[in-house]
Amino acid sequence: MPVLGQPDGQSLQPTKKTTDQLPLKTKQGWLAPKPLYADPIYDGAADPVVVWNRKAKRWYMLYTNRRATAQGLDGVAWVHGTRIGVAVSDDGANWTYLDTCDINYRPTEAYTHWAPDVVYHKGLYHMYLTYVPGVFTDWRHPRDIVHLTSGDLLHWNYESTLKLASDRVIDASVFRLPDGNWRMYYNNERDGKSMYYADSPDLYRWTDSGRKVVGDKGGEGAKVFRWQGGNWMLVDNWGGLGVYRSEDLVNWVRQPDNLLKEPGKGLDDGAKGQHCDVVVSGKRAFVYYFVHQTPKITRLQ
Repeated sequence: MPVLGQPDGQSLQPTKKTTDQLPLKTKQGWLAPKPLYADPIYDGAADPVVVWNRKAKRWYMLYTNRRATAQGLDGVAWVHGTRIGVAVSDDGANWTYLDTCDINYRPTEAYTHWAPDVVYHKGLYHMYLTYVPGVFTDWRHPRDIVHLTSGDLLHWNYESTLKLASDRVIDASVFRLPDGNWRMYYNNERDGKSMYYADSPDLYRWTDSGRKVVGDKGGEGAKVFRWQGGNWMLVDNWGGLGVYRSEDLVNWVRQPDNLLKEPGKGLDDGAKGQHCDVVVSGKRAFVYYFVHQTPKITRLQ
């Protein structure tokens, strides 16, 4: 992945030496290292969202910090009890761990934060975060999507818990509609892991459609973006990333092949790609995804 410029179009100088080995240079620029990023706390970075911090003038990556190296945990407890990690970069390719998000919403003593999505609007960052009220050893428990706001991408204030299609909803992807309103796509686990949506005029008041828009295959971690004149959705189908295109942002047509279905060839990239974010820069779309290096260890690519 070549390095990114700033969102306003001002290019940054690429970093030629990204790891202990010199990276490959292509016509598009210097390729990013593999792995792109490994979390230094639990080595379980997953579900990334990449955001330009307007004050710091750096790229921020927020991600689910799975507890991959924690010992003595039963079942899927290592995927619960997670915080949202933060890494920073000047170029979108070379990342350094910064901290975890300070989220002032902990209504239960034990809790889990998953899969943030973040948009910027009128001086505030808005996060839509999956909240699980506990630390569990299996998947059979409620989960909500909560709305948080921040001025710096680190300290987050609770705004509301969204009323959506069921008591098990995860993985928000928020997209600005052509008319200026907002649409949130999310995963309704009660309906075969299908994609539903809700709409809002202001990012605070949400009306759920009660409508399934993608459900031909089970999946999660949808990411919706506009690129090359089309509306696109990538979905983690656990067999690579399913690709959909839509003219109206409601009726989605599946494309023939999944992205990242086959393992990569770089270091720690020997598994299918999962739950991604997409950054559109000029004519190019950059996909940030995670892989399971082992059954627990995950790395961002």
